[in-house]
Formats: sequence, structure tokens, C-alpha cells
Amino acid sequence: MKLLLPDAIPLHPRVPDGVTTVVFDVTSPIPHEHRDAEAIVLWGSSRDRLATLPDELPHLSWIQGLMAGTDGVHAAGFSPDVTITSGRGLHDLPVAEHTLGLILAAARRFDLAFAAQAERRWDGGIGGNQANPTTTRFSTLRGAHVLIWGFGGIGQQLAQYLSALGAHVTGVATTAGERLGYRVVTDEDLADELARTDVLVDILPALEGTAHVVDAEILAALPRHAWFVNVGRGATVDEDALVAALADGTIAGAALDVFSHEPLPADSPLWDAPNLIITPHSAGGRPQESEGLIEENLRRYLAGTELLNVTAG
Repeated sequence: MKLLLPDAIPLHPRVPDGVTTVVFDVTSPIPHEHRDAEAIVLWGSSRDRLATLPDELPHLSWIQGLMAGTDGVHAAGFSPDVTITSGRGLHDLPVAEHTLGLILAAARRFDLAFAAQAERRWDGGIGGNQANPTTTRFSTLRGAHVLIWGFGGIGQQLAQYLSALGAHVTGVATTAGERLGYRVVTDEDLADELARTDVLVDILPALEGTAHVVDAEILAALPRHAWFVNVGRGATVDEDALVAALADGTIAGAALDVFSHEPLPADSPLWDAPNLIITPHSAGGRPQESEGLIEENLRRYLAGTELLNVTAG
């Protein structure tokens, strides 16, 4: 069989006899001599390029995405017979670190400090006396209540970082219980949790049931000093409601790494929203230990057993 590997990331998986690997250019059409490929690893392909792949690869049977969420792959329109597997778990560490950075930037108001630095202006309002913990302004993780909506691998890794800095962490998932020692509740308990939340972190995937789930009602349920952080998917947020909540002070601020349209259009009102930190979908950056996942799923594929991280097919 032939396995296509993207040139957007160095990959050197060990493959058994009978498997040929070919590196392809993620910005160009698949060469005709390689359109007989049975499997492909995806990373770094634009949505436009993904949309052409179903026609270019008529013999495709398995897609191994290295991204945590495969919504872009699903949208490309591959045959239902094609098995799609995600890179869930490959991004836990870098996304958790990025999210921690956003939360710390919000607490210490690095955004205001950087803006003042660019203007050569000493912003004395950033400092001053600060309660510990505070109930009027989020300024420290010690004693803060952080609610992580989407408590999978990334959320659990983030929870450990937050706990080390003294935060109280609660997870939200489809099933209540305990994970890694953290209390996990369901959506039905959100109202009670939001009322005492200092930071709401969104790590939700883009699914039909999560579209615009973070809406005006959710934002209004948070304390006015709370911050909202999104490193999941932009489609999970009602961005108009978020802009309004920031403008009228319903919440203290937000930090976003993902958006409903990317790159974020220059005319998006998010650019001008107050107290908003923006990073350009850079939380993931580089999947970790990709070869291990490719090798294991290739072994399972050849053996005809269930693959890891199946999202379709």
C-alpha cells in the first residue's frame, strides 16, 4: 500500500514491508503517479486543498489527521467509506501551555502592559493593591476558580498546570464524575458553576451540538470580573454576543486563539473589542510524537483492527 506524508512537518514513521511512503506538497495537487494512495497523513493543508483531495485520491481508504479536531477534514466531502482518525492527544502539552499563558496574561494584564510599552507610557493602573484572592478583579490564579468546558486530554493537562499555581479547577464533560482527581460536572450543572467562575476555558470541538454554545446567556451567567478563554473551536462561540459582553462589561475580558473565520478578517469587530487578547490559532503549532500514532494506527489498519481516535468511517 502507499501512504502519503505531508511536507509541512518532518515525519519518519517506521513502516512494515509492503508499505511505501511518499512525501507530498501540501500546497499543490497530488501528483498523478501517487493518486493510487490508500492512506494519507494530513497536516498543514488549507481547506481549499482539502476540498480537492476526494477527487484526487479515489482509492483512499484511511486518513490520519494530526490535528486534534478533524472538522475541516469532514467538511472536505470524503466518501463515507473513508476512515478518518484524529491527532487527539498530540497537542495536549503545547495547547495547555498556550492556554496557561493566555490565562496568566489576562490575570497580570500583559496586554495592557504591552500596549503601554508600545506607546512608551508607564501604566500605573495595572498594578496597585490587589486582593488575594480577588472578587472584584481577576488578578491571580491562587484561589481562583477555573471552569474547563471540554475536559479531555488538553483540559486535564491544563488542570495540572493551574493546580500547581493554586487554582481550583472543575471540568465540564458529557459524563459527571472524577478525572485525575478533579471534579467533573455536566452541562446541566453549568448555571451553578458559572456563578462562581473566575475563568471559563472553552476546549470544545466543533460539533452540531456545540455550535454557538457559548452565547449571551452563558456569558451573562459569569461574574463581571470573569474572563473567557477559547482554545477549542471558534464555531462554539457566538462572537457577536461576546463582543457585546465585552463592550458593556458583562465580563471583564476574553482571550481567543480560535475564531469562526480564519484568518480573522480585518473588519471583524473582535479586533476593536475592549479587553480582548488575540493569538492567531497558534496554541497547537506542532503535534508531539506524531510518528508513534501513525505507526500504531498503520499496524492496526493492516491488521484490520479498530484504529485509534476514529472520528468517521
